[in-house]
Amino acid sequence: MIPAADGQRRFSATAYAAKLQSDGETSPAPGSGSPEGRGPDLQALTEEARHMLAAPRGWSEEERRRYAEKLNRAVIGFPQERSELLAVLSDWVIKKRLQHFTFGSMPYGTLAEALFAEVIGLNVLELVLRNREGLEEVQVVGTRIFEVRDGRATPSPYSFDHIGQVERIQQNLVLFNNDRINPRKRWAEVLLLDGSRVTMTGFGFTALPTLTIRFYTVRKFELETLCRPEYATIDEEIRHLLLAIVRARFNMVVIGPTNTGKTHFIKALIAAMPDEERIVTIEGRYELRLARDFPGKNVIEYEAEEDDPLHGPRQAFKLALRQSPQRICHAEIRDEDANIYVRACTRGHEGSITSVHASALEDVPETITDMCMLDGRGMNPVRLTKRIAELVTQIGFEMRLVGAARKLVRIGEFAWNGGDVVVRDLVRYDDKLGKWEMPLDFSARAWERIRRADAGAYERLRRKGGYSD
Repeated sequence: MIPAADGQRRFSATAYAAKLQSDGETSPAPGSGSPEGRGPDLQALTEEARHMLAAPRGWSEEERRRYAEKLNRAVIGFPQERSELLAVLSDWVIKKRLQHFTFGSMPYGTLAEALFAEVIGLNVLELVLRNREGLEEVQVVGTRIFEVRDGRATPSPYSFDHIGQVERIQQNLVLFNNDRINPRKRWAEVLLLDGSRVTMTGFGFTALPTLTIRFYTVRKFELETLCRPEYATIDEEIRHLLLAIVRARFNMVVIGPTNTGKTHFIKALIAAMPDEERIVTIEGRYELRLARDFPGKNVIEYEAEEDDPLHGPRQAFKLALRQSPQRICHAEIRDEDANIYVRACTRGHEGSITSVHASALEDVPETITDMCMLDGRGMNPVRLTKRIAELVTQIGFEMRLVGAARKLVRIGEFAWNGGDVVVRDLVRYDDKLGKWEMPLDFSARAWERIRRADAGAYERLRRKGGYSD
């Protein structure tokens, strides 16, 4: 038992095993043990095993990085890596001649399994991860667990006994990632090569320790994929419209709540862009990973650190603009880089795409204007909003969960009319009818832009919208 902040005592498997051992309830390992004749302390062995696994392995930096990746994947439940590390622990136990050592009533067949449960295991999350079908995210807040499937979070039937179990998992992850989470640095992130991500907070930064595991589950990024019945994000007619928008090189913006498929949709649009076009991405964390998913594309990817002026978003944009980008993909506009993205989109980088937090498409230009005004340059907000609506956010996409499906529920063309932002509807999803309506209310300028870029698509869309030339 260990003391808790609230005065209650919490159960610790390692402390309990150590107590059993000290009370003489464990079986000594033949021919080995402490001077008193007893076997080694499980808690001490656990720490020794943890540091043994955390020690860098490999002759090169690449080999050491891959080994750290293996440790992280094992901790968050990937079966292949877990099997390999259990084998490493088993070999280590044999070398220490402890393979016959048992710890009384501990519910493990071998010492290696007991150590694995403490050093790598996820406690009750093991039960959650048994059903990985459709599992997109695991969210832990204190002792509570939520499972995200099909974009929806539901309470898990499982929970931790105490927050100390969550904190142990956090410490394993940061140790294996050469990071830390403690009273001086009360958060940590682990990003795996496949795109899976773990975010952790604690030590008062959040009221309770948190652990969020977001799995990388998508492998296919094409507009055709989004038309399939299992996705139903768009239909075939909308796919043709999206292709026309991409080919006409409109600047695009995507909005929608969390877990509505914004990143997947952005990548599907990028998949439709010509491979030879130079694309530059700027992100706070590598999440899009276009070079990995589209190895044939001409992509430069920046990871900008907000707190580092030498490698922050502003510097990344300056360098990116000197590398002949044809399109800029900015994962999400944030306060300090809003002005730079606006300038990039108005200086010849047509066909760029970003996302922004806004409740409706009509709010997007003003939201970006507000971020730009934080720059303190004394700009005219009305003129800036007009410029953004006409040149930066020319076409907007809105994503939303409809039932269990992530859907593109609205496409609109931004315009400026009478001193206000207006959105001309191109596509709307009708929840009652369960289908898309396509008024295709493009402005004359937009229609001409599509005609110049793709005459065939122009004719098809004009017929679909009921227009006659």
